[in-house]
Amino acid sequence: MLNFMRNLREKIARTKNSFVGKLAEAIRLRGKVDEELMEELEDILLKSDTGVEMTSLIIDKLREEIKVHKYTEAEQVQDALQKIMSDILLADYPEVTDFYTDCDARPRVIFFLGVNGVGKTTTIGKVASMFRQLGKSVLVIAGDTFRAAAIEQLEIWATRAGASIIKSQQGSDPSSVVYDGVQSALNKGTDIVLIDTAGRQHNKANLMAELSKIIRTIKKLIPDAPHDTLLVLDATTGQNAVSQAKTFHEAANLNGLVLTKLDGTSKGGIILNIKHALGIPVKLIGLGEQIEDLQPFDPPAFVDAMFTTDRHPEQPEQA
Repeated sequence: MLNFMRNLREKIARTKNSFVGKLAEAIRLRGKVDEELMEELEDILLKSDTGVEMTSLIIDKLREEIKVHKYTEAEQVQDALQKIMSDILLADYPEVTDFYTDCDARPRVIFFLGVNGVGKTTTIGKVASMFRQLGKSVLVIAGDTFRAAAIEQLEIWATRAGASIIKSQQGSDPSSVVYDGVQSALNKGTDIVLIDTAGRQHNKANLMAELSKIIRTIKKLIPDAPHDTLLVLDATTGQNAVSQAKTFHEAANLNGLVLTKLDGTSKGGIILNIKHALGIPVKLIGLGEQIEDLQPFDPPAFVDAMFTTDRHPEQPEQA
């Protein structure tokens, strides 16, 4: 566990240093608790993609804490601010479970959505690899039939993971490909089905309607599927990720998010923004290029990595 926590802290170092670090520096440099400090903290939160509503909520809570406890020291304000943000991330969150083992359906159908460039195909490949390491049989369905390159890339990932793949020619009807794939999984007793979809632009109503059509196709064969409908979001896109998620949720009734490139963003407030704006749990977080860098999201561990000061065994705390 110690190694896991240290690795997590190292992976989100940029997010932590740029987001939490800026807040801490502002408090330290100001040196006194006044309205100018509140305004500066509010500005940092907004620039870190925390969102207007969430920023107002955090600052209002901080003002109340300062008033009730009569804080005058910068360190007291920093501790109070970090506790407020930690409590927000942890509040009303589903009990922490391992994404890879928390569903007994067979086949378990996982439906992946997302616009171009968010890392959706890579995410599917990593998820396939993790399930294969657990001894599960995996079928990947290439439901993005609009781009030949998408089919080819997914096939490379499936081969690398040791998964089977159902594909068709570019331009084929995505719903037909998905139907054939799910039917094959049922016939062969496959454990896991991972369905790719085209990298749709979230403001195109006709393509959103197509998502609904694919879901209806899946339900013809397995009424309670898809068991997971996951939207892959690029953490570095900030507020736009929230807009994407709201529209995709209306089209496909999301039950989980995959937040990629979390190790590469300086705007760590996005995870607070998403929590507040959507109420949809983050199921997986991407912290790097390696397969093992796609991890089930553990809110307490994430909060600890974001807000706890590192202390290495070789540098014990001084008495």
